[in-house]
Amino acid sequence: MIIEKAKEALKIEADSILQLTKKISGSFERLVNAICNSRGRVIISGIGKSGLIGKKIVATLVSTGTNSIFLHPVEALHGDLGMVSGEDIFIAISNSGETNEINQLLPVIKNIGCLVAGFTGNFDSTMAKSCEILIDTGVKKEACPFNMAPTSSTTAQLAMGDALAVVLITMKKFKKSDFMKSHPGGVLGQRLSCRVGEIMFEASTAPWVLTGSLMGLALEQMDRFKLGAVIVLDFEKKLKGIITDGDIRHCMANKETDLRTQTVDKVMSSNPHSLNAKSFLYEALNIMEKYQITVLPIVEEDNRLDGILHLHDILGKGSFQFNGAGNEKL
Repeated sequence: MIIEKAKEALKIEADSILQLTKKISGSFERLVNAICNSRGRVIISGIGKSGLIGKKIVATLVSTGTNSIFLHPVEALHGDLGMVSGEDIFIAISNSGETNEINQLLPVIKNIGCLVAGFTGNFDSTMAKSCEILIDTGVKKEACPFNMAPTSSTTAQLAMGDALAVVLITMKKFKKSDFMKSHPGGVLGQRLSCRVGEIMFEASTAPWVLTGSLMGLALEQMDRFKLGAVIVLDFEKKLKGIITDGDIRHCMANKETDLRTQTVDKVMSSNPHSLNAKSFLYEALNIMEKYQITVLPIVEEDNRLDGILHLHDILGKGSFQFNGAGNEKL
């Protein structure tokens, strides 16, 4: 009975994938073209099992030449939206299309200006009504004997994500040599042996403000660069502090405070953790994991700002495109 049940589960999931071939339509083609023509990234979001599938799809896209990140819907509503640009393509994943966290996020994403697509099995859902492009990943039934646990549905989502990545490989003329560059050792560890200076953003293109500046200017910088942080420098252009989305939330929690009229010195985190450009990426990752931060200032020996490093640059392709003009040269 054990072997037969296993075979039955595999057959149900295999049939679910085969049924997807009948659902590939002009919507899929439109999504591929939108990604190819976009100057932004592919941002994928989901929660629970669909979130895990989304992370795997992101990993496949990144390793095959499509700049992508995963955005947790809850974290997005608590600060991570600072990473989203109007030029990004947003893909929401939910089989039912009634995932509350996703449906709360989509109006905000649309307001930013992103093209919104959805992987779903319910075209009459709340999520579907918020999407400009719908990709049908619906299945007849789950492999679960109670037809409850996400099994066939998540397999279908994953397979559709793989189909998207494979088509993009062809459309972008991604070569075997390109793949080898991003898989020199087949593991993230090989990438972490690179130096910080190889992927950081130089100071001339990093968001920063001078000490004494008003928060209004800092917020403008954060909005322009879409990084979720801004560096504070003293008048010698040396590192003094950093302001993140979390710092802003803490300040706003004090209802008596008018955020925009505060000076950056009152909001920033002083003496932030930092590294130099010759440090290895694994050192940067260790600091980020230990202190639960996503941005590191990179400084020279005299503590002058040399650049800035973001967690997604370490785990992604190492290329993070900002929109808008940079600062004057330091």
